Amino acid sequence: MNTQQIIAIAIFAIVMLLIISEKIDRTVVALSGAALMFVFKILTFEEGISHIDFNTLFVLIGMMIVVAIVKKSGLFEYVAILTAKISKGDPSKIMVYFMIITAFLSAVLDNVTTVLLIGPMTLVISDILSINPIPFLITQILASNIGGTSTLIGDPPNIMIGSAAGLSFGDFIVNLGPIIVVILAIVIIIFKIFYRKELVKNEASEKLIANLDEKKAIQDKSLLIKSIIVLILILIGFMSHSKLGIESSVIALSGACILLLIGRQDPHEIIYSVEWPTIAFFAGLFIIVGGLSNTGVISMLANLLITKTHGNVVLTMFLILWISAVVSSFLDNIPFVATLIPLILTMQTQGMDVMPLWWATSLGACLGGNGTLIGASANVVLASVGQKHGYPISFIDYLKIGFPVMILTIIIASGYLMIKFAI
Repeated sequence: MNTQQIIAIAIFAIVMLLIISEKIDRTVVALSGAALMFVFKILTFEEGISHIDFNTLFVLIGMMIVVAIVKKSGLFEYVAILTAKISKGDPSKIMVYFMIITAFLSAVLDNVTTVLLIGPMTLVISDILSINPIPFLITQILASNIGGTSTLIGDPPNIMIGSAAGLSFGDFIVNLGPIIVVILAIVIIIFKIFYRKELVKNEASEKLIANLDEKKAIQDKSLLIKSIIVLILILIGFMSHSKLGIESSVIALSGACILLLIGRQDPHEIIYSVEWPTIAFFAGLFIIVGGLSNTGVISMLANLLITKTHGNVVLTMFLILWISAVVSSFLDNIPFVATLIPLILTMQTQGMDVMPLWWATSLGACLGGNGTLIGASANVVLASVGQKHGYPISFIDYLKIGFPVMILTIIIASGYLMIKFAI
């Protein structure tokens, strides 16, 4: 291991420790870590910029603008009240409904866009019922990453894997859909039990919900119609962007621009509402992980993974699954998957059946994102939504819940892969 690699690992480790300690704002920590990568010449400025995933950032910015405008129509309040009435004010049922909705939308949209839409609804319904929204937010983070694992477009690693392996939208549904449904059902049952004392229905809430009229929540009917049309167009765009050859960021920004033009809202107020600290946090984190990638640390991990298995497909499959999951809990899964792809393709040219490895990579990288609060973009975004409204989720508090759930889902995924490919 050379000096540059040691410095890059040290910077990453210090950044992680400071984020976990929460003594310094995580955006400041991430940007400082990125700056140190430049100071110690781990990366040139141009190299650092090249490692930023602008597609992800612009999807975030575009959808944050869309959400800010849609919010003014009253759509979120309408859906929240309607959900509360269907559940008859039972917080436990509301949690389950939102988990299912979040998982489904994460599969057909993507998990970041989904949590940007679901987050505001969650806060509205928790205010109505005067309950703590943190259990809802945590379970939605988990559901978003689980649901996003099931399709080609649900999570960025799946798009990369699909492109490299020539896998279609249908291939992901057929091969990962069944096990994701099982995993989601198990996680829902676990949290119904886990939060049974915290999410308790009371008669006052039931009467309050029964007297609410969801139609009165609509503040601007014209804006509501425009918002729904644009949201549908964005949904169609996200589902077909690979066939159209258009990046998802272009679709999100186009939707934002259209809604800014036709929505007749104050653009300064809308743009100001974007979570710019979250955007900066991601940019800093991308640069830090880029430093690890540039110095060969991530490649070293991937090569070590392959050499230790001596070409045994089943052993390689399980190692990829578990190492991808653990690494993706703390690192952005995109560069790690990008490193694994050429190695898997090389094994394919040597005559190895690599299909099990593609599914192991997808399950490990996507489900692994549930391990920590920074494990996936959706986690950071939804946590930021909660913090902005006075409901912060600490790194440690989430870790106590998210990491055990992640381990459980990977155990289930291991059993599935064993049955599918090893027996």
